[in-house]
Amino acid sequence: MPTKILQIPTADGQADAFAAFPGVGGRHPGVLMYADGFGIRPVLREMARELAGHGYYVLVPNLFYRHGPAPVIELPEHIGEDVRPAVFAQLMPLIEAHTTERVLSDADAYLTFLTAQPEVSAGPVAVTGYCIGGLLATRTAAAHPGQVAALAAFHGPVGVDGPDSFSKLTAEVHFGHAESDLTPEALGDLNQALAAAGVGYTSEIYPGTVHGFTMSDTDAFNPTALQLHWDRLLSLLGRTLTKS
Repeated sequence: MPTKILQIPTADGQADAFAAFPGVGGRHPGVLMYADGFGIRPVLREMARELAGHGYYVLVPNLFYRHGPAPVIELPEHIGEDVRPAVFAQLMPLIEAHTTERVLSDADAYLTFLTAQPEVSAGPVAVTGYCIGGLLATRTAAAHPGQVAALAAFHGPVGVDGPDSFSKLTAEVHFGHAESDLTPEALGDLNQALAAAGVGYTSEIYPGTVHGFTMSDTDAFNPTALQLHWDRLLSLLGRTLTKS
């Protein structure tokens, strides 16, 4: 699977990024993939390659490029519960500095760059994200109605901006929630807000999961839920993006 390390011009400098795309020639639908708070690392690169193998050009930007190239902080090979507090103590200032204004400015730059790549086909794109990346994906899709045809977010705080945040979405949506993140009652409220906004969606709690269930380098990893994530994501992209 061909991969590239790229530099994306933004209003605040150059954002380093990882891209994966099919080995066959031609052009492919674009997918903007937002990492979780731990950022670009081997598991994210592997997930991008996996998705690219299904016929998509996948761009994974370094969310925290303002603080340096990825990895912005040193990460252990396995982010276990014993090291998680120390890792988050370093990450939280970066996450808190990543304001909504920065998110939306970066989203403009990322989508402009993605759609200009010679391997990316014309037409709408998809955005997907994990953990905080799920929120960034949701904000990106809402800010680019018409251009973003599919939005997927997994164990992400997608409802923190309130029910009005869904009003501009034109993308078809899938939200996959961790059982530890959302009660059935909160899921009902979220889904009611999506329906009231006229969004085409699926939104569900993945059984037996805790926050971070897609990430194989953490204690939260759940292989059954990861496969469900792929099933849901690939089905969504297959319905919404046109392959040549």
